[in-house]
Amino acid sequence: MARIFAKHACLAAVLTAVPVLCSAQEKQLIIPRVAAANWRQVDSQPLPLAEVSKCGGDPAVEQEYGVKALELRTYQLGKTQTQVLVEPTPDGSSAYGLLTFYQTPAMTPEKGLDLAVSDTRQTLMARGSNFIRFLHSKESPPSESDLQALLIFVGGSKLSASAMGSLPHPMPPKGLVPGTEKYLIGLVAARRVLPSFRNDLIGFEQSAEVQLGQYQSGKGISTLVSISYPTQQIARIRFGALSNFLGLNRDRGADSLYGRRDGSYVFLVLGAGKEGAASALMDQFKITTSVSWDRPYVTERSFTLQLVHMILAIILLTAILIGSCIIAGVLFFISRRIAAKFFPNSQWGHTDEDQLIRLNLKV
Repeated sequence: MARIFAKHACLAAVLTAVPVLCSAQEKQLIIPRVAAANWRQVDSQPLPLAEVSKCGGDPAVEQEYGVKALELRTYQLGKTQTQVLVEPTPDGSSAYGLLTFYQTPAMTPEKGLDLAVSDTRQTLMARGSNFIRFLHSKESPPSESDLQALLIFVGGSKLSASAMGSLPHPMPPKGLVPGTEKYLIGLVAARRVLPSFRNDLIGFEQSAEVQLGQYQSGKGISTLVSISYPTQQIARIRFGALSNFLGLNRDRGADSLYGRRDGSYVFLVLGAGKEGAASALMDQFKITTSVSWDRPYVTERSFTLQLVHMILAIILLTAILIGSCIIAGVLFFISRRIAAKFFPNSQWGHTDEDQLIRLNLKV
């Protein structure tokens, strides 16, 4: 009896403990990753472009990417306030370019968020055609979970597939130093990023677009540059100018510049030192050409039904034209009658015979 009682007691203890463990597990599972922070916008005011310098921005660079004005928003959670600077650009590529221009290796990507990086001063984000700065307050900064909730509240966590597809393709990831990738569309930003390079030879006035990044090359760091042009002819001319003025593919030690052209793309390697290291970096780019055929028009209507619809459309168009001519003629006749009755001195109301001069000569 003692053994039976002990077995029943253990079974009762287990059955009693199971709901408690399940309840504890349920409580653990329902803890959200991001706190349900009830952020709300309390203020919004326009600012001139020059004010971006107070937030660490460069007005000349912002203007080159298409920013014309700023919007300073204030969001509040309890007693905590955070200012957000929204910079509208012409398109998503320009917003992405500003994000890459201001991103530094010291910044870390926000977990679970696309195109968002942070440091101790601010968080940068690209959403659609807007480049957004979340300015971190030193007096009462939000907690990490509250800040992430604000980022999701303002810009969402993920971009759509179409939005991601419209952005420039990322640089090859092998050996890329995080935070060094840049997307440039003008001379001002290019001179900030590559101060010792002949940026005037790139050809931004011919719609050139530049992507670059710093790569681990042997024991040093090399800069890999990808320049895309609208046509292969422009790329060939520009590559010739770069070769003539910069002396590409000549061994000059640490000052050597290597490059190649592939279709409408020009690839350059700065600071590689050796041709083999430069070629290994440029070999990461794979340019493919695809041809798309015109697809035939697909319709559920048969050929006979399409022919009948076309004939009916022609008849309807003819009827509309005839009706328009009849209505125009009636309006013309009525207007002349009205002019003759109410405006007898007007020439519009008299027939052409009334306007003829008759001599009534008798022979």
